[in-house]
Amino acid sequence: MTSIAPLHLTDHVHNARSDARSRAALTSPFMPYRPAASSPFIPADVDPAALTWAETVAPGGYTHRVLARGTRIRFEDPTGSACAHLLLFNAVALGERLNTADTVKIPWQAYLGTDHPLLSGDGRVLATIAADTSGHHDAFCGTTTDPATRQKYGASAAEGPTPSGRSRFLLAAAKHGLDARDLPPSVSLFQGVRIDGDGALRFVGSAGAGTHVDLIAEMPVLILVANVPHPLDPSPDYAVGPLRIHAWRGDPTGPDDERFTRTPELTRAYLNTIDYAQAQGL
Repeated sequence: MTSIAPLHLTDHVHNARSDARSRAALTSPFMPYRPAASSPFIPADVDPAALTWAETVAPGGYTHRVLARGTRIRFEDPTGSACAHLLLFNAVALGERLNTADTVKIPWQAYLGTDHPLLSGDGRVLATIAADTSGHHDAFCGTTTDPATRQKYGASAAEGPTPSGRSRFLLAAAKHGLDARDLPPSVSLFQGVRIDGDGALRFVGSAGAGTHVDLIAEMPVLILVANVPHPLDPSPDYAVGPLRIHAWRGDPTGPDDERFTRTPELTRAYLNTIDYAQAQGL
């Protein structure tokens, strides 16, 4: 809980300044770490000097970041109850964005996992899932909406205790000049959904604590993240845990990677991406 300074400490501008500065070293369980190498949770296989982003996103929180082409992003679920809803945009031209239909259609695979591309509607790969120890993800349901969140939890406001994913995405999007019209359906990590034989959506939940997912940014990307419960989560409580993020410099997928030639459709998508990157001088 945030402490409130006694009135005598803030009743004058000099006192208020001194009080504010005295709090500069305070930390929170949920915060960005600056510099990124100061993160207390750096993965053992990551060079701290290569980190460009480190953050722990609060339950019900959100974050956003513009990342260079080739950046590797690790999402970690330390408690088994995080749910990372993701939206991706081409950071050079924000009109190009994640297309969930193409993301499951082009690879002929509806379930997200290792080597799965996250595609835009322009036939290019925005990011690739390079590693996955969870296997519990969803590309069907999108994030939670205000009406459904109010119906289940009683409130959905972004500033309240039970924000919807939509309200969180709107805050993140606004910081980059985007609004509600710019937000397509999202994908989510760490809380899985499967399709039964009769076509019904079945929530399978988490794989447990300590799993992670690595993405490779195949283009310069703007990534928006909302850490809120999954729309199909049956819990009556607003149950979601912290989400850890670390990103570091790396290389995009190239012709020497096995995934590049896994299928003709993937090869074309990666070629489209490389052609665009070269034309943009990226």
